Parts: sequence; C-alpha cells; structure tokens
Amino acid sequence: MKEAITYDDVLLTPQFSDIRSRSEVHLTSALDDNLVLQLPIISSPMDTVTESEMAFMMDSLGALGVIHRYNSIEEQAGLVAEVVNAGADNVGAAVGVSGDYFERAQTLVENGANVICVDVAHGHHILMKETLGVLKKSFGEAVHIMAGNVATLEGINDLAQWGADSIRCNIGGGSICSTRIQTGHGLPGLQTIIDCAKTEHDVAIIADGGIRTAGDIVKALAAGADFVMLGSLLAGTDEAPGEVVAFPNNVMKKRYRGMASKEAQMEWRGNYSSNEGITTFIDHKGSVVDILQDLRGGVLSGLSYSGCRTIKGLQTNAKWTKQTTAGQSESRTHILSK
Repeated sequence: MKEAITYDDVLLTPQFSDIRSRSEVHLTSALDDNLVLQLPIISSPMDTVTESEMAFMMDSLGALGVIHRYNSIEEQAGLVAEVVNAGADNVGAAVGVSGDYFERAQTLVENGANVICVDVAHGHHILMKETLGVLKKSFGEAVHIMAGNVATLEGINDLAQWGADSIRCNIGGGSICSTRIQTGHGLPGLQTIIDCAKTEHDVAIIADGGIRTAGDIVKALAAGADFVMLGSLLAGTDEAPGEVVAFPNNVMKKRYRGMASKEAQMEWRGNYSSNEGITTFIDHKGSVVDILQDLRGGVLSGLSYSGCRTIKGLQTNAKWTKQTTAGQSESRTHILSK
C-alpha cells in the first residue's frame, strides 16, 4: 500500500544562499505562454470567497480571481463585467459540466473573462472530457481553460489530453470539505502535487486545498505546483462576499462554506445530493491586501532559504526532510501550548 504525505509531514532543508535581498526573488508564474501572473495565487470560485471585489483586487495585486458559478448566467456575467469595466487585465469565471455550461461560458467570455474554470469536485470524469472538448473546440487558444479537481497522475494526464491548460490538483483537502470523510476517497495534498508534477504534459499545476500558511505555499511550489488556489485564507476579508456579523464580546466574523455543503447546494439549486462540506463563520480579517502581502513576504523568504530566485529554481533545487510528530509540534509557535 502506498504511503502518502501532506504538508505537515515534511520540511524544506535550508541551503546556502547568496541572495542579499528578497528583491532578487521573483514569484512570476505562467498559466500559459500568454498569461503570466506576478503572484502565484488564485482565489477559489466559492460564493463566500470570489465575486467582483475579490477578483478585481486579486488582479490588481498580480494574482487571479475566479468568480463562482453559483448564480444565474446574467448575475455571473455582470460580476465579470464589473471587474473588466474597473480596468482589470485578467478575470476568471467558473462553469460546470452540465446544463447551461456552454451558454454560461460563451456569455462570460463575451463579458470579458479570459479564464474559464471548469469547476467540479471530481474532475477525472466523462462529463469533464466532453465539456473540455466542447470548450476547446469553441474557444481554441483565445481563452485559457482551467479544470479540476484531480488527485492522480492519470487524472492530470487525461485532463491535459482533453484540452485543459491548467489543472486544479487535490481532492478533499479543503478546510471546509468533508469529501474524504463522506466518500472515503482522496489523497493528502502534498502527495497529490508530487504525483501530478510527474506529468510530461505542458500544463500548469494548481495546488488547491489544504493550504493554511505561507510555508505550505512554499512546499506546494517546491513539490511542483505552479500556483496555489486559496479559500479559507482569503475568506473573511473585506473583499470576500457576505456581511460582517457581530458575535458576543464584539467578535466580528463572516460566513464561509463549502460549495458541496448541504446549505450551499440547497440555496443554489434547491436540493442536495452528497453532503461533502460544512458551513461556518471565520474571523473578519480586514483587507485581502494585507493577507496577500503577508503571504508574499513568507513565500519570498521561503525561496531565499533554499537559495532560489525563482519558482522553477525552487522546484529544481529543493531538498526535503520528513519530520516526526514531535517535530511537527516543535515547528509551531509552541510557547502557547505549555
């Protein structure tokens, strides 16, 4: 039986560095030959994470926002148009694999989306193959097609052959996702990236789910991801959809929910099948600008600890060490646990 690891199981080994300033480190990464981002972070297409405000701010900071699909075609297209009219260069928008997906994709592109994300929980599926075939035939190379999610080398290879330009890798690792508990299926997040990075296809790899810290981002990039997709780290910010709610003791929070949760499914389609997510409230975090600046600073430092100036350099030169459970505890700020 295969052993699988996730982010807490390993550390990157510090190496000699001749980097005198973090300004020498560059975090640019390419979704394709024509779409290069300055920050390798993508916001998740969830209705408590990405609508127009988040998408615009992500673009303005050199990252990318993907507007969720849990609304009408007109509503989603309107959100895309808001971002484009505000002057954004890049905006993504999600579609499914059934029903009105093609009409939705066409309308989104007409309103300025240059990234279409085919967004389903289990992407290694016949409906994904059919959807990618239709979208690629219709849009060709004019629109970047993102797809997922998958957890295996076979999965990423198939989606790449079917027409995906970038692929979201991970199943069941999100902070509010219960897929592994409900279905028994999935693969630890870092192992997913290690396995998917073995692909020989020219496709961008997006580590999606289970990223909790800047250190996790560095590990995902070192393992072979070109980007990370974030949900919980960006939820609760001013730019995330939803109202700030006052809790006892003047604690301010915002709602955060998995799109496969019973509540979300009931709200956007009136019924639910498998309940594979939860709904909760998380602390209000202020502006996403501060969150992304903190993450950027941590990732820059992470590359410098390995003596690397680029993400590709990190992927080539990273050295790994497995750590014990005691090592995991030591790695945390453990004074508070005494």
